Amino acid sequence: MSAAEHDYQVIARVERYAGPLFSVVTDEVTMPGGGTAARDYIRHTGAVGVVALDDAGRVVLLRQYRHPLGRRIWELPAGLTDIQGEGLAEAAARELAEETDLTAGRWDVLVDLHTSPGCSTELVRVFLARDLGEVPAADRHDRHGEEADLSLHRVDLDEAVARVLTGEITNAICVAGLLAAARARDAGWTGLRPADAPVSSATTP
Repeated sequence: MSAAEHDYQVIARVERYAGPLFSVVTDEVTMPGGGTAARDYIRHTGAVGVVALDDAGRVVLLRQYRHPLGRRIWELPAGLTDIQGEGLAEAAARELAEETDLTAGRWDVLVDLHTSPGCSTELVRVFLARDLGEVPAADRHDRHGEEADLSLHRVDLDEAVARVLTGEITNAICVAGLLAAARARDAGWTGLRPADAPVSSATTP
């Protein structure tokens, strides 16, 4: 840290809400030049997303209802990292199987992102899944709630990127994953991190 950087210190914390997946807190934080300020934010368990790319260069996209928006939107297979002891790559494989009935023979890391750093600690790792296969019918996940209403679509990666740029795809995880996948493909898949790559300390709150 340079001499010009302020060390923001939390001197008090109040938990406003505590749930199984996230909590809402207010921190009293020291400010540059003296004094403190209250900062409200969500402490989130985190999540994973998957850009599942088939041999024809098509990505698997979902249409899923999101109640805060009141409509269905385009998304990647994704889900929370809410199982104790489960690694990020394991979580991604589980979510891919549960939401799409697909497996993958090759996994790489595409991108890590904070989805809304102004109000949440949520960190999402987006994986690239290739060499796709099908989950046997007897082993497929029984979907409930909004997941029972999922519709699956295979879309050419370039077409999916075009939908990002026209504003049709707005989910942050989906936008980041699609753009990262297109860039990685254009670079010949060089520079991808292995599926078990550690999360950088710079990205963790």
